[in-house]
Amino acid sequence: MVLKKPIRVDIDLKIVGAVTWVGRSSMEIQLEVTQSSEETSDPSDSVSLTANFTFVARDSTTGKSALINQISPETEKEKLLWKEAEERNRMRKKKKQEQKREIDNEEVNRLNELLSEGRIFCDMPALADRDSILIKDTCLQNSLICQPQQRNIHGRIFGGFLMRRAFELAFATAYAFAGSAPCFLEVDHVDFLKPVDVGNFLRLKSCVLYTELENPTQPQINVEVVAHVTRPELRSSEVSNKFYFTFTVRSDAMSNGQKIRNVVPATDEEARRVIERRDAERS
Repeated sequence: MVLKKPIRVDIDLKIVGAVTWVGRSSMEIQLEVTQSSEETSDPSDSVSLTANFTFVARDSTTGKSALINQISPETEKEKLLWKEAEERNRMRKKKKQEQKREIDNEEVNRLNELLSEGRIFCDMPALADRDSILIKDTCLQNSLICQPQQRNIHGRIFGGFLMRRAFELAFATAYAFAGSAPCFLEVDHVDFLKPVDVGNFLRLKSCVLYTELENPTQPQINVEVVAHVTRPELRSSEVSNKFYFTFTVRSDAMSNGQKIRNVVPATDEEARRVIERRDAERS
């Protein structure tokens, strides 16, 4: 889901959706949100947001995957969208099929490079870089009990509600970190790992995973939000969703001398999460 330009509240929105790719039992649907104005005569300039959703068909009796109707792209645009969706699906399957492997020398070097400043924070905090901060010091969290009004037609908690709560926490995390109201750029691929039911005790934990400061006028703040379905009576907690949001700050805030700090991991587990997300962004 990518926000291409700010969406105004005083101009009507138009949402157009279409199936852009079909597999054996899954499909991808692309949505475009457009908002026309006097300044945007070119239709392509009126696109404010694009989003790709993946749905999987399930047999209502067995719960197993079900075959779905096939489609054929005809126009050049449809063929391009099909190719892009097919590549996303291939990468998604490749990621799920990856087995645990031995860490090679290159990855060891990347881990050590990421952890070098974090070790100074832990061992010699007085000598640590004043323009950096540990991931753990950017964390926020909240908790809620899921209510019946938040359920979808299948009786489970609506995915859009989970995304909204995750976004609100991510926004607050970026706000507290940056020192000024952040601007949303995009949300990465979201996996719904476990269903969330009415009455579940849901915990959302967030942190700034890393920052990208190469462009001084538009620094990027990458926020991770992990949702846990917690059952205190069973002493269990399972991850239901992981969300990755990207924010920036307004250029006028940067011109007033505001500075975004570098975020560094303090543990191997944090460093691996950073490397995984950066590799996912590049791919």
